Amino acid sequence: MKKSFAVFGLGRFGQSVVRTLVDAHQDVLAVDIHEEPVNELMEVATQTLIADTRDEAVLRELNIDTFDYVIVGIGNNMEASILTTMLSKEQGAKKVIAKAETSDQGRVLERVGADQVVFPERDMGHSIVRKLLSNHILNFIDLSDEYTLAAIEITDPTFVDQNLIALNLRERFGLTVIAIKHHGQINVSPEPTDMMALHDVLTVVGPIKGVEGLDEALKK
Repeated sequence: MKKSFAVFGLGRFGQSVVRTLVDAHQDVLAVDIHEEPVNELMEVATQTLIADTRDEAVLRELNIDTFDYVIVGIGNNMEASILTTMLSKEQGAKKVIAKAETSDQGRVLERVGADQVVFPERDMGHSIVRKLLSNHILNFIDLSDEYTLAAIEITDPTFVDQNLIALNLRERFGLTVIAIKHHGQINVSPEPTDMMALHDVLTVVGPIKGVEGLDEALKK
């Protein structure tokens, strides 16, 4: 289903968000106070605008309450980030996702109304380190500070020719298997009796500690 997004702040983060959303065939308004980044996205975004989102009149004219999501990517200017987030909520924005560079900035953004705060630099660092320290976690998306969605490759022979009942991943690690990739084919509705093969990839959801526990078990 196509949704509408307003992206405020077109630095590296904002531009990446705009391009990713457009690639996913979503409607995107891209806004920045500077002309250069707006011009770069003029042929990419659905709409572009050079404007100061700290101006309440600008947000009112944009009818910010009609967008499904407002993404505030002005992480390097705390005053502009906080004011834009606050004004967007005051103008009736349905959901505001704001970028923060520090935990203090994140706490302030939450207090002024951000529905979700993201830390791209911190999360990228966590992602790189987790992949470097693991031989089995191919990819993951953290859903919160405690839970994640992860793709894990089966490399331990003791897991091979075992079904999901025998592996008992929910009891051992608190993980639910939602898909199994076998020889390039993805089974999105695995049965408890489905057998594991070497190099199968399990998509699991559950606690981060559970994923780390499974990763450790596969190292043995």
